[in-house]
Amino acid sequence: MEPQKIKLSPKDFFLYIGAMVTLYASAVAFINLWFEYSNNLFPDALQPYQDPYSTSIRIALAALLVIFPLYLFLTRINNQDIRRNPDKRSLPLRKWLIYLTLFIAGITIVVDLITLINYFLGGDITARFVSKVAVVLVVIGGIFAYYFYDLRGAWERNARQSVMFGWIAGALVLGSIVAGFFIIGSPTSQRDLRFDQQKVYDLQNTQWQIVSYWQQKETLPQRLSDLQDPISGFIVPRDPETGEEYVYSVTGVLSFKLCGTFNRPTPENMRGQILTKPMPASEPGVAPYVEDSWQHEAGDQCFDRTIDPDRYPPFRKQ
Repeated sequence: MEPQKIKLSPKDFFLYIGAMVTLYASAVAFINLWFEYSNNLFPDALQPYQDPYSTSIRIALAALLVIFPLYLFLTRINNQDIRRNPDKRSLPLRKWLIYLTLFIAGITIVVDLITLINYFLGGDITARFVSKVAVVLVVIGGIFAYYFYDLRGAWERNARQSVMFGWIAGALVLGSIVAGFFIIGSPTSQRDLRFDQQKVYDLQNTQWQIVSYWQQKETLPQRLSDLQDPISGFIVPRDPETGEEYVYSVTGVLSFKLCGTFNRPTPENMRGQILTKPMPASEPGVAPYVEDSWQHEAGDQCFDRTIDPDRYPPFRKQ
């Protein structure tokens, strides 16, 4: 009588699929996280812009915090189940998923090494590039090693080594997550930064409304409420935290001052970057505007501005 084959149950299907999906998602999140760390540690002069809100880092951290523990949990359940039912090692779905993972990992390692050698021969090796290549090799190499030994039944014979492998991976992920908070700061600091950036946008918008007002009337508004325009829909912005009006004062025939209160200094990765802001109304043929500095320190900060009539001439009266 032939031995009865173990059939794939719905539980087995979703456990194996879930483990592999969470594995791939965790690997991608971990690699992306360290790529962003490399970008912060080794700035590239040819790519000066960096996301001031560290959006990519926050997404990777959130993914690792949720998905990686789930991967460890599902993998532990699968390994314990196989120790109780050794015949499940031969389930076709399990073998297909492991061989697919080994194939993808192997191809990734080969491509990674080819890229490294290509850049080396071209003289383009930088600390930033090498660190990213190293991260890919460590992550993908670790995945390849784990599932290579899994196929040989190493983890069923020695559960302690499997647990140790999990602890090492967990420690690496935990250390990476902790490092992320040193780079992006706490959630409170991120919120402060967003408030500060909104204040800068408000002041920029108000500045160009003042310039447009002068172009139309050849005089500066005496107060910010003079800029209210129900036709264009402009409403003078207020401080998003306190609800108070921004400070504005006329300092000369063509000069004025705008002030706001900021929570933190302008982050280093934002200093010198061009900030998007509304353009003032101007006539055809007028030279492009010059970028103003909106860098600030913590606390009250004023920005002195002087209108250049040659750059922003008054509108011609019809």
